[in-house]
Amino acid sequence: MVLTKRFIPLIAGIVLLLSVGVAWAQTPPADTLQVGYFVNAQTAGVPDGTVQMDNPGTSGATICAMVYVFDPFEEMTECCGCTLTPDDLRTLSVNMDLTDNPLNGVVITTGVVKVVSSKAPSNFICDARKLTPTPSTRDWGTHIILATTGGVAVTETAYQEATLSSAEVTALEHQCIDIHLVGSLHGICSCGTGS
Repeated sequence: MVLTKRFIPLIAGIVLLLSVGVAWAQTPPADTLQVGYFVNAQTAGVPDGTVQMDNPGTSGATICAMVYVFDPFEEMTECCGCTLTPDDLRTLSVNMDLTDNPLNGVVITTGVVKVVSSKAPSNFICDARKLTPTPSTRDWGTHIILATTGGVAVTETAYQEATLSSAEVTALEHQCIDIHLVGSLHGICSCGTGS
């Protein structure tokens, strides 16, 4: 009986360490989520915006750039997975690849794009419904700015790195799964040009 009482704190400590270890193992690695935005998409008389994605080769392998497009109401409208070989540069059209096939049929003009760098499966078919976060992509976006005095300015900025949580991984996967289940091929973006 006394021996059992001595081991209860030890067992509790081991359980705590194991649970912390499990939580740590499920935390996605750094440098896997990049976030950008677009404005004035699908607007007559202005140029198309682009998203440029690169695999800098730091993982030494082909990776997937999982793309998630959100409308101003925080709803995912499109998702897709794009293969990126080392040193590959892929160009996505905001109008044709990211906003032309929305789930609900409502084409958006402003929104957010999240790109999650993910390990490529052995068949190299990237599926945005299943993430295995791994570093890294580098992403840039052009912004089509309408001047108050008329005319258009085009700027380009690097996407911003953000912390990817386990909860965000689950949310992205489930929203993309929902798109595939109910979309009848609507809500699936395309991967533009590149290898």
